[in-house]
Amino acid sequence: MTGGTFTMRIQAPPPTVWGLVADLGTHASWSPKPYTVEWLSGEPNQVGSRFRSVGWIPGDKHHTNEGEITERVEPTRFVLKSDDGGWFINEFDLIPVGDGATEVRFTLTFPKLKGFAAIAAPVVFPLLGKPDIRKRLDLLKEKAERGSAVHGDYYVEE
Repeated sequence: MTGGTFTMRIQAPPPTVWGLVADLGTHASWSPKPYTVEWLSGEPNQVGSRFRSVGWIPGDKHHTNEGEITERVEPTRFVLKSDDGGWFINEFDLIPVGDGATEVRFTLTFPKLKGFAAIAAPVVFPLLGKPDIRKRLDLLKEKAERGSAVHGDYYVEE
């Protein structure tokens, strides 16, 4: 299956996790591979703002695409879409689970794929994409659990 929902329990409160998830500028710090974001229009990290990102996908270490922030409900939900021959939807839902912990549910929805991508993605995504997402969530957990405070949208480490 291409896409899916991935869950991680993080021993940090939602505002701390939010500071990392809802600021695309922090995503490189919890990416296992190089990743950059450049804002194209709008207020960064706000609904309607557009960005260009460069990151890794199988077969392309410097893959570029453009996207938009489509939903922001602080501190529980952050959604963006990226255009890569169709809209890929990235949803982050943060759920307080007690003891100061947060459950992060990351859902990736693929567009309807065509041609070779429709054949290759169901094979390649489980082998390379899913492990990469799990590693990203592990790094997010590590980073959030080390954190001390959040000021506005910016994550601050001790």
